[in-house]
Amino acid sequence: MTGFWHFLLSWPLRVRVPLIVAALTVTLSVATSQFVLTRLANSQELNLYRLAGAYLHGVSTAIMPHVIRQDIWETYDALERSGVRYEGLNARSVVVSLEDQTVLAASDPSRFPVSSPVPSKIINRFPDGQDLVIDEDNPLGWVRRSLSQDGVVIGNLYAEFDLTALMRERRDVLVTLIVVNSVLTLIFAAAGYLIVRHMVQPVSVLGQHMEMLKGGSLIHIPDHEIYHQGAEFVSLFRRFNSMVDALNEREELAQRLSDEEKLALLGKLASGMAHEVNNPLGGMMNAVDTLKKHGDDPKVRETSLGLIDRGLHGIRRVVRATLVTYRGAKGTTDSETLSKKDVDDLKFLVQHEILRRQLRIEWRNELPDTLMVDGGAIRQATLNLLLNACEASRIASVVDFHAHIEDNFLVISVEDAGPGLPAAIEKLFETAKADAIQPIGTTGLGTWTAARLVAKLEGEFALRTGPYGTYIEFRVPIGEEEKLNAVA
Repeated sequence: MTGFWHFLLSWPLRVRVPLIVAALTVTLSVATSQFVLTRLANSQELNLYRLAGAYLHGVSTAIMPHVIRQDIWETYDALERSGVRYEGLNARSVVVSLEDQTVLAASDPSRFPVSSPVPSKIINRFPDGQDLVIDEDNPLGWVRRSLSQDGVVIGNLYAEFDLTALMRERRDVLVTLIVVNSVLTLIFAAAGYLIVRHMVQPVSVLGQHMEMLKGGSLIHIPDHEIYHQGAEFVSLFRRFNSMVDALNEREELAQRLSDEEKLALLGKLASGMAHEVNNPLGGMMNAVDTLKKHGDDPKVRETSLGLIDRGLHGIRRVVRATLVTYRGAKGTTDSETLSKKDVDDLKFLVQHEILRRQLRIEWRNELPDTLMVDGGAIRQATLNLLLNACEASRIASVVDFHAHIEDNFLVISVEDAGPGLPAAIEKLFETAKADAIQPIGTTGLGTWTAARLVAKLEGEFALRTGPYGTYIEFRVPIGEEEKLNAVA
């Protein structure tokens, strides 16, 4: 029974309600039909009993003197003369018996011969105290009346009636009830379907917009959909639109915070890049001065040109690493892939922080040449984690970096020697959905940006933090093409 209810509840409301209405209508129809047919049967039996009683009274009055004299022909003649049918009553046969249950006369002598015993099947039809019996299957009815004189029973009068018309009337009433109830059931079910469909239409509209919201489309319910609803749904739809506005504002705020964090990071990188560019630039300027003064000397020229070449390559590495980190934001196709060199370039971007805090970085990059992942998002998230690790680490400590593939996932981990993460920052890595991740005030934007980027890539974090350092690892699924290469 419980399984049936679970199965029924799994159907749409617009189907369940009409079915329930139809079931209730059928139940009510069956009960009503049973009541009507019972009342009709009782009424017919009462009318039959009255008609039969009147008929038997007339017959018994006519034959009584002849039965007392046991005059067979006069009794038979009286039965023949009483054969005029009553309206609504059709007597098929009438039998007059003496006290000893032998036939005195009958309307059908061939069937009930004179002086023969009254058939036991006729006598046994009448239990004690019952004078009317109806057989609906045949259809026939039997009545009995005792003939008495001065309180002494001198015989019995039996009559058999044809009840075909009576049963036909019952069948006609039954068919009428079935047709009427069927039509009413269909009308009520259709009306229930239309009413429920109209009632749940606002729920369907809300469900469609919730599905779009789930898919990331923040779309208002149109005004023309709102104005045609009842007061309750108008209020609900307006609240939904207010929620969409709030989500849009939150998304815009998150984007602004992300842009501000990127600008702040770019400023920090620009400072480091200036430092990284300034050092080789000073050396190159010295080499140029040397060439001006001693350019004729082949050895001096070779040394100076080598210094200029190394300086230019160093500047190119720093500039390239900076551009690679931000090129994905412009929507180029390069952001769809990540190369091993792209990851190695991040080392140059944090070099200034490493030197400033006298750190040593353990760099392990075990990635293949190309990966089918969002390179721009991965580089930005990794760079944020590296800069945070450098800033959090104690002076002259070690920062560990490891990038590799494991079970068709890109795995990148950063470990520092800092004092550990605050509890509020830890919660950023526990949130499953990117849209649900909220920044922690004006601090921790770098961590928030990394967590949000990884969440958008359907990645997940593993975190281990304590007073002596923090280990952060994130896993991002790689593209199908790279999965096949990894299997091969």
